[in-house]
Amino acid sequence: MPNTSISFRLFMAAVLPLAGLLFYTTSSDAAAKGSETKGRAFYRQICKDCHTKGAKGGEVSPLTKTQAQWRTYFQKGKHGGSETLGKYLNETQMLDVQAFLINHAADSPQPETCGK
Repeated sequence: MPNTSISFRLFMAAVLPLAGLLFYTTSSDAAAKGSETKGRAFYRQICKDCHTKGAKGGEVSPLTKTQAQWRTYFQKGKHGGSETLGKYLNETQMLDVQAFLINHAADSPQPETCGK
């Protein structure tokens, strides 16, 4: 019969580092997320003039892409193919707009347009 105290110590040695990793990942993910409410406001204020039907940038809303497509778009960090997104949005605004677009993408649980 195995020694229970040794088994318990081995179990704790294996589990505690994983628990710390889980906590760290959750905390850093929370810090990296933007505010979708602020993102909606920034989108309307900064992006919408050029991204409505008939405008020079064409109609773009959260529904234009799936969540994965929005993630890829922000990972590339390019606007219109060559310009950087940083030309239009600072880092905080970018996180907020990204949260808004991804959380309301075509395949999200709450798809929506950017409204008026």
